[in-house]
Amino acid sequence: MPHPILITGAAGGSQGSTGRLVAGLLLKQGISVRAFVHKLDARSDELRQQGAEIVEGDLLDPVSVQAAMRGVQRAFFTYSVTDGLLEATTIFAATARTEGLKLIVNNSQFQGTSDDPAFRDLQHSASFRNLQHRLADRIFDWARVGAVHIQTPPYYENLRALVSHSVAEQNTAFLPWGDGSAVIPLTGAEDVSRVAATLLASPDLPSQKVYSLVSETLTVEQIVQTLGTAIGRPIRYVPITDQQWADAVKARLNPHALDHLSNLWRFFRKGKTRHHATDTVRSVTGRNPQTLEEFFRANAESFAAAAH
Repeated sequence: MPHPILITGAAGGSQGSTGRLVAGLLLKQGISVRAFVHKLDARSDELRQQGAEIVEGDLLDPVSVQAAMRGVQRAFFTYSVTDGLLEATTIFAATARTEGLKLIVNNSQFQGTSDDPAFRDLQHSASFRNLQHRLADRIFDWARVGAVHIQTPPYYENLRALVSHSVAEQNTAFLPWGDGSAVIPLTGAEDVSRVAATLLASPDLPSQKVYSLVSETLTVEQIVQTLGTAIGRPIRYVPITDQQWADAVKARLNPHALDHLSNLWRFFRKGKTRHHATDTVRSVTGRNPQTLEEFFRANAESFAAAAH
C-alpha cells in the first residue's frame, strides 16, 4: 500500500488502546503507518522502533490534523472518553474531505435499536456521550469521506478496570448493575482492533457502512460466574447505588467519563433495548471473537488475590 495509513490514538490509553493495537497489527503486515500521538514519550518511541512514522499533534488542532493527513488515503479515528468528540470529528471529517481520503474507519459506540439515519431513536441514547457518537457518525457520513463505523458496547477492558481491585482484595465485584439480571453487551478491544485493521488493510473498500460488534451478551450474574471460573475462585456480586459507585471512582475518572458510565449503567438496568451477539468478527477477520472467559483467563494476574 503506497500511502501510509493514519492511526489516531496510536500511543494508547489506560484501557482499550485500540489505536495502538491497530497500528501494531498493520505494522506486523508490513503496512506503512503514520501514528498520530498527543505527545512524544516512551510509547511513541516504541512505535517508531516498530517502524511507524510518528506525528505529534492534537485532534482539536486543525493545523496538526491537516499536517498528519497529507498524503493519506485511509485513516482510523478514535477519541478518548472525554470532552471534545464532536469538535474533533468535525475537524477530522472536514480535513479528510479536503485531502481526499477514501476510507475512515471510525471507532464508535453501539446505537441501541435504531439504524435510521433520520435519528428517530435519538431519545433512547444511553448517555450524552452515546448521543455524541450518533451525531459524530452522521458528521462523517455527510462529509462523504468513505467512513465506516464500528459500533461497539463496553469493552472487556472496561470491566476489568471496574472490578479488578475489589476482586483482588475482597473476591467481590461492587457495581451499580441492579439485582444481577441486567444484560450487559460486551466486546474486547483486541477484536475491535482486528476488525478495524482488516478493513484498513484490505485492497477493497468495505462492503458495509456500519459494523455492529457485540461479542457476548451476559447477565451480571453470568459475568461474575465467568470471572470466578476463569480465575479459579468464587466471586460475589454486591449491588451498590449509583452514588456509591460514583463516589468510589470519581478520583480516577474525568467528569465526562463519569457521566457517560453512570448513565450507561442506568440504561442497562432498565433493559429496554435487546442486545444480541453479532457475527462481525468472524465475517470480517475469519476468526472467532474472544470470549469474556478467554479474556479473564488471559488477564488473571489483574485479579490475583492480595497477599495477607
